[in-house]
Amino acid sequence: MGRSELERLSREELIELVLRLQRPEKTSRTSSKPPATDRKEQRAQSKPGGAKPGHEGHSRVLSDDPDTIVEHRPEACACCGGGRQRL
Repeated sequence: MGRSELERLSREELIELVLRLQRPEKTSRTSSKPPATDRKEQRAQSKPGGAKPGHEGHSRVLSDDPDTIVEHRPEACACCGGGRQRL
């Protein structure tokens, strides 16, 4: 906002502008806002995750022709404990 725009404001508008500038920005530390609302600001300042540049990745190599296939199925549901249905 330039000087000419400020000069056109009424006295009440100027007072409101000054008061708004004097109020601290609301964060979880200065108000009753939950901390989750602060995360966006922290995310912008945080370092990126993942491997460092130049790091050579590694993983298990899948065989083109496996010897055997072993199916591993749970005997019961981990959530409800229900038995396995047979097809």
